[in-house]
Amino acid sequence: MSGHSKWSTIKRKKGAADAKRGALFGKLSRAITVAAREGGGDSEMNPALALAVHKAKEANMPHDNIQRAIVKGTGAASDADTIERITYEGYAPGGVAVLVEVLTDNRNRAASGVRYIFSKNGGKLGTSGSVAYLFERKGIILVPKDGVNEDELIELALEAGAEDVEPMENDYRVVTTPEDFAVVRESLEAISIPFDNAEITLQPLNSVDLDASTAKQTLRLIDALEENDDVQDVYANFDISDEVMSAVISEAVQR
Repeated sequence: MSGHSKWSTIKRKKGAADAKRGALFGKLSRAITVAAREGGGDSEMNPALALAVHKAKEANMPHDNIQRAIVKGTGAASDADTIERITYEGYAPGGVAVLVEVLTDNRNRAASGVRYIFSKNGGKLGTSGSVAYLFERKGIILVPKDGVNEDELIELALEAGAEDVEPMENDYRVVTTPEDFAVVRESLEAISIPFDNAEITLQPLNSVDLDASTAKQTLRLIDALEENDDVQDVYANFDISDEVMSAVISEAVQR
């Protein structure tokens, strides 16, 4: 698992109480609105919308909020077309490739905010296409090892269309294509196999190993981007050893 994936998983398990619920709901709403606008308001016919709604429900977003976001996206609201999808590419300290996906109703604000965060935290923005080729889109499902039979999980996941099942320290990492993601996730749900997280994400094709000092700088940049209201997702190709990651986590928890 890449350092970024590891860091994101740790932060997620640290607790949703640490998140600013209003900002989180805003991001989830924008994702639902754009998915509905691009693929229609029927989640059974629109996998992107189904995933966005699933994430919103996992975050305990009220049903009415979800429905309003869908209505907005399907054009029933006057501002249905105000949200833009923009991708920024750049570099973190140590030459780490960073790809930032933004959903915003103000292009100038988003660009200014992302540029400032990169500059303030020792990174720099790149041109379009400068790092995108270093990532590939995959479906990732994390299944806790406790209470799950590895052979049964592998057999079920592969039969459902998964590409691979990778044993990690505490989880099994089920990898799918974006097209097969929903079917594999639903197959696991159908027989009550629990999973900590399920998402379509960008996976790095190679990674950059970081020492403790550069790791802190890079994680500070990633966290600042993720806290920006316009930023929907952040992807990076760094890797951090377990020893360095433990030191970074210990320091972060103490702050």
